[in-house]
Amino acid sequence: MTGPGPVLVVTNLDDPTTDLVITELHGRGVPVVRFDSGDFPHALSVAATITTEGGVEGTLTTPSRTADLARVRSLYYRRPSGFVVGTLDAQDARFAALQARYGLGGVLASLPGCLYVNHPHRIGDAEFKPSGLAAAVSSGFTVPPTLLTSDPDAARAFAKRHGPVIHKPLSAPLYRIDGVSCTVEVGEVDADRIDDSVGATAHLFQRRVDKVADARVTVIGRQVFCVRIDSGLLDWRTDYTQLTYTVTEPPPGTTERLFAYLKHFRLVFGAFDFAIDRHGQWWFLECNPSGQWAWLEPETGLPMIAAMADLLEGKGT
Repeated sequence: MTGPGPVLVVTNLDDPTTDLVITELHGRGVPVVRFDSGDFPHALSVAATITTEGGVEGTLTTPSRTADLARVRSLYYRRPSGFVVGTLDAQDARFAALQARYGLGGVLASLPGCLYVNHPHRIGDAEFKPSGLAAAVSSGFTVPPTLLTSDPDAARAFAKRHGPVIHKPLSAPLYRIDGVSCTVEVGEVDADRIDDSVGATAHLFQRRVDKVADARVTVIGRQVFCVRIDSGLLDWRTDYTQLTYTVTEPPPGTTERLFAYLKHFRLVFGAFDFAIDRHGQWWFLECNPSGQWAWLEPETGLPMIAAMADLLEGKGT
């Protein structure tokens, strides 16, 4: 085999963002091997050895492609499904799924000379909201007063001191109501509504920013795409039909803080969310290391798909 190696794309079957990026890469003649790690082992196989240099070599095979693991130029880790082993009893299935995760997952995390967008272990680190908020402060961002607690009294005291207060999920797993996938919304709460059920698990409470707009800042390699989002909604993700978009520039110093944050977690991509108050202050809310972004291109004309393809091809670092 000659020429540059392939781009590996790890995601589930229904991922329109990935479809757009792969189409762009195909148009450039860049080889791509797409797969869902959840297809292992029934439709995906791997044979890898540990090299004397400490990496891995071998092959990964899908129904239509075979990738030389020693030659992978980049790996785009998006949103793969979980491992499922369907022909075993419950205990053996759990054991097999763990072996798949640590076996295939360990191989994919150890590719020599590979650019990760992003590395799955770094994604895992950055998905902890307390870690992200602490890193944001260290990077120079302004963060609203925040409480992480399982103590109802602490939650009520925080709400009385900092109200109005919002409650956010610390993670957003698949949540279904009557079989329909739902988003766990950010919601405003007051002290009187906080009851002892808070003690059942960890919660994040945060002072609500008196905002006039939001901003989504997407960093792809060294490129920064900044979009103001006007909606009038507490959580703009709940109704995309009410959103208007304006390409804008972030406040002075923001770009340096963005890259400081990404460097902290060793990321090359991040989708940052900010609330903009009536005084023009930008408040850091979160950074999603696997966030959505492609829907913004047709709304704004920003060349984000090309930027991601540049990064994966090896032109955007």
